[in-house]
Amino acid sequence: MKLPSITLPSLPIVPTGRTLVLLALLAPIAVVVAATAPGAWIIAPAAGFALLLLVLIDGWLAGSMAKFDYFVPADVEVGQPAMLRIAATIDRDSDSRLPEASIGFEPRLGDRGVANFRLQPTGEASRFSGFGEAKPVRRGTGQLHDLWLRWAGPLGLAVRQVHKTLDASIRVWPDLSPVRSPVLQAFLRDSQFGLVARRIRGEGTQFEALSEYEAGMDRRRIDWKASARHTALYARENEAERDNQVVFAFDCGQSMCEPVDGLPRIDRAVSAALTAAYVALKGGDRVSLFGFADQPQVMTPFAADTRAFHRLQSAAAELDYVPREPNFTLALATLASRLKRRSLIVLFSDFSDPTSAEMMVESVQRLVRHHLVIFVTMVDSELEELAATEPDTVGDIAIAVSADALARQRALVLQRLRRLGVNVIEAPHDKIGYELIDLYLQTKRAEAIG
Repeated sequence: MKLPSITLPSLPIVPTGRTLVLLALLAPIAVVVAATAPGAWIIAPAAGFALLLLVLIDGWLAGSMAKFDYFVPADVEVGQPAMLRIAATIDRDSDSRLPEASIGFEPRLGDRGVANFRLQPTGEASRFSGFGEAKPVRRGTGQLHDLWLRWAGPLGLAVRQVHKTLDASIRVWPDLSPVRSPVLQAFLRDSQFGLVARRIRGEGTQFEALSEYEAGMDRRRIDWKASARHTALYARENEAERDNQVVFAFDCGQSMCEPVDGLPRIDRAVSAALTAAYVALKGGDRVSLFGFADQPQVMTPFAADTRAFHRLQSAAAELDYVPREPNFTLALATLASRLKRRSLIVLFSDFSDPTSAEMMVESVQRLVRHHLVIFVTMVDSELEELAATEPDTVGDIAIAVSADALARQRALVLQRLRRLGVNVIEAPHDKIGYELIDLYLQTKRAEAIG
């Protein structure tokens, strides 16, 4: 998104750090001169005046800025770099000292909240441009609020600078780079789904047609009644199960707001879910998103094909970060009441204390009576590292023991979920998406959803 050019008036001259250092060095020299040759006291103010004159000359040689443009992308995905471009026209004779730029923005668009970079010559007279980078760490709309430009004279004693209040924003969407990855696209192209959903024979339980039995076919597929009528062996051909309901449920509470490898867990979960949702839509199933924290946030209508995928992406972008404990009882009861048929529910969550874990297990237990549930959580690498680190002090021992106790509690909770019939995925954040796809396809082939 290109923003309008800005024309600037003449700018003041500001001394640099080099000038201040020279002034500091002149002070002791003036003291020595005053002590040894009082009659030569005029040397000190003359030197200071000469330095001031050099600063003014250097600032004048720095040139003046006629105008500058800044370019901000309208949209970017969380965790992916957004390139911020500045182009400036500075009337000067020398390009020995390059202009510097800084853009300030919300912490949502980057941890430090500022991008610093230099402008480079473009080949055109008096024209400079450069790129800064903002790497969003949260979804939503991030504001860019300030821009600073400064350029020094040839002696480095003075700079001219300008400050401009910006009125620009960037919309931060969920990261869809796994969906666009060549690995997934090759899989969809070569798999049974293909580029266009089609009827798949030979799998599933839905009757499709009869065909003459041939050697090597599964004998359990023989239709004995049809064979008796035709006095020849006939086998049933079934169609793979389609039109299943798949719900991706997100815990947006405090534990899921904690960062893992630079991004909140909820954003890692959203990327994995959208990747699996794309595969499910390709497979002919219907997909919905459900978000909750201390109360339900959003539940989308079921999308039936990939043309509605952008609706899922937009809904996922609206999932908020809630620094409060989730209410599993209310959320999962609300979800169950809205589902009118057996569905596959993929629950992305995490837990940090036994109380919240107990509430979650009880709620999931009621859910598995009527639905198939997959529980997805990310490996807590920090907890494992604390438990495995060899201690050096008594404090290290206490930390290691506490971390090991939490890891054991975590393992017990996941084991309880498995005993309830829940499929559990515990993997690093960069692998949960592909493990979820594998488990979804395995579940679909087993006709376990409908």
